[in-house]
Amino acid sequence: MILLNTHKLEKGFSGRTLFRDVSFGIGEGERVGLVGPNGAGKSTLLRILAGLSEADSGNVSRKRGLRIGFMDQTPTFSEGATVMSSILEKLEDPNEGIAKAMQIIAHLNLGAIEDKPVEELSGGWRKRVALARELATEPELLLLDEPTNHLDVSGILWLEEYLRQAPYAVMMITHDRLFLQRVANRILDLDPRNPNHLLSVNGDYAMFVEAKEHELKALQRHEKVQRNQLRREVEWLSRGSIARQTKQSARIEAAADLKESVESLKAQNRPRALDIEFGQAEHSPQKLMDAEGLQKGYDGRTLFDKLDLLITKKTRLALLGDNGSGKSTLIKILLGQEKPDAGTIKRADPLVYAHFEQNRDTLDYSKSVLKNLCPEGDYVHVQGQAMHVRSYLDRFLFPGIKAELPVSKLSGGEQARLRLAQLMMQSSQVLVLDEPTNDLDTETLEVLEGALQDYNGAVILVTHDRYFMDAVADNILAFPPSELENPNLEKFASYFQWETWYREQNEKVRQKMRAKNSGGGTSEKKLRMSFKEKFELENIEGVVMKLEHEIARLTELSQDPTILSNHKKLNEVLKDLGKQQSELEKKYARWQDLEARK
Repeated sequence: MILLNTHKLEKGFSGRTLFRDVSFGIGEGERVGLVGPNGAGKSTLLRILAGLSEADSGNVSRKRGLRIGFMDQTPTFSEGATVMSSILEKLEDPNEGIAKAMQIIAHLNLGAIEDKPVEELSGGWRKRVALARELATEPELLLLDEPTNHLDVSGILWLEEYLRQAPYAVMMITHDRLFLQRVANRILDLDPRNPNHLLSVNGDYAMFVEAKEHELKALQRHEKVQRNQLRREVEWLSRGSIARQTKQSARIEAAADLKESVESLKAQNRPRALDIEFGQAEHSPQKLMDAEGLQKGYDGRTLFDKLDLLITKKTRLALLGDNGSGKSTLIKILLGQEKPDAGTIKRADPLVYAHFEQNRDTLDYSKSVLKNLCPEGDYVHVQGQAMHVRSYLDRFLFPGIKAELPVSKLSGGEQARLRLAQLMMQSSQVLVLDEPTNDLDTETLEVLEGALQDYNGAVILVTHDRYFMDAVADNILAFPPSELENPNLEKFASYFQWETWYREQNEKVRQKMRAKNSGGGTSEKKLRMSFKEKFELENIEGVVMKLEHEIARLTELSQDPTILSNHKKLNEVLKDLGKQQSELEKKYARWQDLEARK
């Protein structure tokens, strides 16, 4: 059943058309990924679908009584609201909804904080509360704007699994390519280069990439054909014609229309001119930081202990762990902004670093884009060279009037681009990037990946974008789950190697909890189970082990260069991997249920 249809939607902003002629439908059970370049109007489109904004023209038709849940990119909550009151606030009768709210709280692991004020929670937990608030309304269509922003990797893994099993339709804006690959079964690409601004692909992200490449090549071929046709028409007109005047006038008008069409295609096919290049300090020793036996803790909890870490000019290190695990603390210690409880660290003298902060604190949101880069005068200094500020802003896709906009009016992706523009004006030996990928579109992410690979200095990276992490980092330093109470950090060569380890650690936690809860049940209790259930319990561990081995095999296969270069084969492997992971989670839940019944 079709839940929602749009017909020829058009929307503009500040005299610029965001999109036009946008038509599509969303059916039951669809998990739609909405992608496209920053500034194309994805968030605006989502708000129109939710009924929170109006299109300039066109219409949205919804199934009668359709219940829509909408989670904004940055959720807002009532002042002083607790987790529980926030979840109940959208219900017509909160008293009747308490039972439903309690189920959702248990499902999203919010029980320990249900009475806590939301304003005291981290961004990741706020996202869970915002999601719970929408789920309490029992939506038929759930709209999510950048749901993975501010979630740690374990939270993203949880959300992937949750949305794959969701009993309702989902439409989400996200630039997390692995998240899209694992969750979405349809991709909508909102891009002015597409015919009617929209490309719809039934399938996962890998299938979309292939279709998008085909579409762009088709546009380029179309431009070439029309260019050749225009050239012939111009040659004919320049020679003069002995044909009737009316025929010549008609051809002149047709040539003018053709010229306009060629210019439009040229604009569509013009590659985005984003240009990122990080400057290296003049003098950079081989060894930049050398830490031995670092130890740090807060409030009786040890974050890490006996940590040895060497940072050289060729280091590409990613820090991975849950929110609050100690990633930011370790960065501050490495940069000399905080002292360790034990251990020593030697740094290059002087240590010259550039720091991309997660909250982009160096941006002045009240000032214009231009004034954030150049408070006075017309020139900025980039890696020792003077450059006109507007020419520099063109490199970051802030042309003309866009440079005059206050930063507060920019999208999240545009703010991130501006912060990168500030960062490029610095020379450094070490780049420290704390969540630089939030809100950036895929094209910008690919340019940033290339810039970091070309940078001739050390890179220390914190990001929730697993694809980006694997493309940039060749070493991962992982903080273990807090439930293990293990202060020893683990090192990995790739994200997928970490993911296999992480699932194993989670299973250890489950086994520990099962052992604690079982309390050594008697044989009489075991006899109360049916013979079929008893047989299932006795054999389920073997089934789980087989699934884990298959997941490890598929994970390794997905990193094989021959597979990565074959979109069709990669798609098959990733689909199979997702099915096996989903089955494993179900078996874990079943195992826990059977153990509880002993």
